[in-house]
Parts: sequence; structure tokens; C-alpha cells
Amino acid sequence: MDNGKFFIYLLVMAGVTYLVRMIPLTLIKEKIKNRFVLSFLHYIPYTVLSAMTVPACFYATGSTLSAIVGFVIAIVASFFERTLIQVAALSCAGVLVTELIMNYV
Repeated sequence: MDNGKFFIYLLVMAGVTYLVRMIPLTLIKEKIKNRFVLSFLHYIPYTVLSAMTVPACFYATGSTLSAIVGFVIAIVASFFERTLIQVAALSCAGVLVTELIMNYV
């Protein structure tokens, strides 16, 4: 791709990103009072983070089996209210042990 096309694509994407962020700010002047809309907007960051993180969990390891083991360990550890560091360490350890077992069997 030559530089001309790249900069055109870059400008279009910058414009689209700017418009997506600025249109709601210009159209909504008053404070949102609807409880449904407020709860919807409250959960959007968690939903987007989950949608980006969960699929990446299954492709980050050498095999799907070890990814599933790590994911299940992370879910169980978070269910028992472990800290983020503990959840990450436990799931990484689970993936490591699973990969080592799979390589030796």
C-alpha cells in the first residue's frame, strides 16, 4: 500500500472515530435520568472488556485444552473472590501444568 492510500484511510478512520465519540456529546445536552439507559451505559465497559478478553484466552496458549483449563481455573478462583494477581497466577500455573502434562504424554 502506498503512502497516499494509507493517509486517506487514516483520515477516514480518524473522522469516523471522532464522530462516534462527539455525536452523543452534542446531541445529549441534559443529564440522563432513565434508569434503564443508565444501567445499560454502566455495564457497557464490562461487556466490551469481556468480549475482547474471553476470546483471546482461548488463542493465547499452544492448545485449546490448556486454554480451557486456565479459563476454568480463572473462573473458579474469581468465584472464590481471589485477587486479580492470584487469579492470573493460578490460571497461568494451570496452563503451564496442562502443557507440561500434554508434552510428556
